[in-house]
Amino acid sequence: MRGVWTAQQVRDAEAVLLDRTPGDTLMRRAAFGLAVHARRMLAREGGVAGRRVVLLVGGGNNGGDALWAGVELRRRGVGVTAVLLDAARAHPAGCAALRRAGGRFVDPDAGLVAEFGADLVIDGIIGISGRGALREPAARLVAAVDHAGVPVLAVDLPSGLDPDTGAVDGPAVTATATVTFGALKPVHVLAAHRCGEVHLVDIGLGPVLPEPHAQVLEAADVARRWPIPGPEDDKYTQGVVGIAAGSATYPGAAVLATGAATLATSGMVRFAGSAAPLVRDHWPEVVITESISDAGQTQAWAVGPGIGTDDAGRAVLAEAIARDVPLCIDADGITLLAAHADLRDALRGRPVVLTPHDREFARFAGEVGTDRIGAARRAAAELDVTVLLKGNATVVAESGGRAFVHPATSSWAATAGSGDVLTGIIGALLAAGLEPWWAASCAAHVHGLAAALAARGAPAPASRLQAAIPEAIRAVRAAG
Repeated sequence: MRGVWTAQQVRDAEAVLLDRTPGDTLMRRAAFGLAVHARRMLAREGGVAGRRVVLLVGGGNNGGDALWAGVELRRRGVGVTAVLLDAARAHPAGCAALRRAGGRFVDPDAGLVAEFGADLVIDGIIGISGRGALREPAARLVAAVDHAGVPVLAVDLPSGLDPDTGAVDGPAVTATATVTFGALKPVHVLAAHRCGEVHLVDIGLGPVLPEPHAQVLEAADVARRWPIPGPEDDKYTQGVVGIAAGSATYPGAAVLATGAATLATSGMVRFAGSAAPLVRDHWPEVVITESISDAGQTQAWAVGPGIGTDDAGRAVLAEAIARDVPLCIDADGITLLAAHADLRDALRGRPVVLTPHDREFARFAGEVGTDRIGAARRAAAELDVTVLLKGNATVVAESGGRAFVHPATSSWAATAGSGDVLTGIIGALLAAGLEPWWAASCAAHVHGLAAALAARGAPAPASRLQAAIPEAIRAVRAAG
C-alpha cells in the first residue's frame, strides 16, 4: 500500500525536518531529483546536452525547486531559460545560482517566444501551499505551452490543481509527468490524468510523517487477499453469492452482474430475478430461481442493478436485506435506499457495501462536491456502512474513517454496464469472507485492471470488461 498525505500534513512534516536540516538542503535534494527526471524525459527524444528547457518560475519554494533543477541541468549542457512570473518573490539563492551557471532569465512576454523552441517545460508556478486557478500571465503561458505541444514536467503538482482534492477551477496545467517530494498528495491519485506519470523523490520525510490521509492499494495487496481455493475447498466453502438484478427493461444488468460473480472465483452463484431465461442462456453453471425467497442459502447478496425503483424493486431489496448476510447494493438499490428511510436504517452497522456514482450519491448523502474522499467518509459514517464512490478516481471509505483511493489509468470503464460488473465482483468477494472494506477495494482494483485489459487502447463494452476478469486476476496474482 502507498500512503497519501494532505498538503498540511506534508507541510507540518517538512517543518519538523527543516528544524533539523541546515539551509537549502531539502530544496537541493528535491531539485536534484527533479533534474534527474527532467534528464530522463529529454533523453527519450535523443541526447541531453544541447537541449532547451524553459522554467516557469513562481514565487516561493516551488519556483526555487525549478531554479535549482535548472542549475543541475546547466551542468549537463542543457540550455535553460527561466521565465520569472513574480520576479519580486522569486527564490533569491536559486536565481543567483542559475545566473552563475549560465542560465537565461526573461519576462513573461519573452517567455512566450522561448516556450515554442523548448524541448521541455518545467512547471514551478504554484506549490502545495497555493490554491485556485492560474492567474495571468501564467494562464497565458500555460495555454501557449499546451498549444505548442511541449512536454511539461510539474514540480510537486500541476499548477492550478488543488493539492488535497485535485479540483480544477479555471486555467491549470496538464502535466506529462510530475515529480513530487517526500510523500504522495491526494491530487496525485484524485487527478492522476492531469498529473501524468508521478515520480516520488525521497527527501527524508518518512520518519516524521503522520498516519496517511488515505491509501492506494497495489497489486501485491490485492493478491494477498484474493480468495484462492485450497485442496480441501468445495463449491460451498469458496462462498455462495446471490445476485438479484435485472428486469424486463434491463435484462443485461442481470447477465453482467451474474457473469462477473461467476468469473471472480465464486464457488457457486445463485441468481434470482425475472431475467432468469437470459441468465441461463449465458451462464448455465448458475443456479437460477425467479425470487430471492426460493434461492437457497448464500453467504452474501449483490442486489440492485436493473431491478427498478417501483414497489417490485423495493420488495426485492427488502428481501435481500432480510437475509441478514453481507450485501453489495448498487444502482436502483441505492435509489430505493434514498427514498426509503426504513431500508437505510436496516443497514446500519451491518457488513454492507454501497456503490454509488456521483448522482446516486447525491440522492442519499448530498452533493459530492470537490472533496471526494471527505464525501465518501461522511456518507460511510452517517450510514455506518462501507461506501464505494465511483469515478475516475474511485474512493472506498468505511465508517471508521479509513479510505482507499483507486486512480484509473484510463476512462474506458466509464461505459454502460461497467458498474453491474463491479457489483458482481464485490458480491463474490463478500461471499468468500472478505470484510466489506477489503471486498470493495480489491474489486475496484481488479475491475479497473480488467477495463484496461479489455480496452487495450480502444473502446470496449462492459461484456468485454467482464470477460477480462480472469486475466486481471492472473495479472494481480503474478504481481503478488
